[in-house]
Amino acid sequence: MAHRVQIIGSYLSPYVRKVLVFLDLKGIPYEVDPIVPFFGDERFSRISPVRRIPVLIDDQTTLADSSVICQYLEDRYREPRLYPADIVDRACARWLEEYADSRMGEVFIWRLFNQVAIKPTVWGEQTDKATLEKTLQEDMPQVLDYLEVQVPAEGFIFGSVSIADISIACFFRNATFARFQLDAARWPGTAAFVERVLRLESFEKLKPIEERLRRTPLMQHRAALMEMGVPITQDTYGTAKPRRGVMRID
Repeated sequence: MAHRVQIIGSYLSPYVRKVLVFLDLKGIPYEVDPIVPFFGDERFSRISPVRRIPVLIDDQTTLADSSVICQYLEDRYREPRLYPADIVDRACARWLEEYADSRMGEVFIWRLFNQVAIKPTVWGEQTDKATLEKTLQEDMPQVLDYLEVQVPAEGFIFGSVSIADISIACFFRNATFARFQLDAARWPGTAAFVERVLRLESFEKLKPIEERLRRTPLMQHRAALMEMGVPITQDTYGTAKPRRGVMRID
């Protein structure tokens, strides 16, 4: 039996979602401290110096950054493999994971989701309509054009499900939260691929939790999860007052 790990971070984060799906596919039990990073306390700053989520804490280490966490879990818990065995495929999978985390994160989260959800909810700020329009008209199509030539017509990118599939699909949940609809006529391969990946049981398990939290004020997330019977940590790194991190957000 794998040691139960703690994950610090909100279920609504694509980076947290990636790690939780990875853990579930590996069969590793976990519990969550469901904080939004802007509400992390000083202890959170010490374990995540850029004040980003997720953070993993287990019996051996504390790690920040979803990619580092997933690689650690792959190395420690060898089966099932979620990075391709072939060295070239593994490098390509890591590239697609990086593309998702960086470019898709920039466009889907820090431009789209930030403008639609984070700014008004956390900071009480208005959406920058010019930024949002550019994101929808220029940045999103550029990302989707690239993905359309990367994803397979059937199945997963490297045959069996891998970190590449997981990483890409995670961001489309947040796009849905921001009321973005993927044009299946313009990007049919990507639309079908995302639908296939999000139908995985490990993603499906998270959807009721995500939908509940979307309708719940941030300060009530822990109580809502307890009511649902979701394993959460006894202690929290959360606080009631938000503060910005050290990394710039548009």
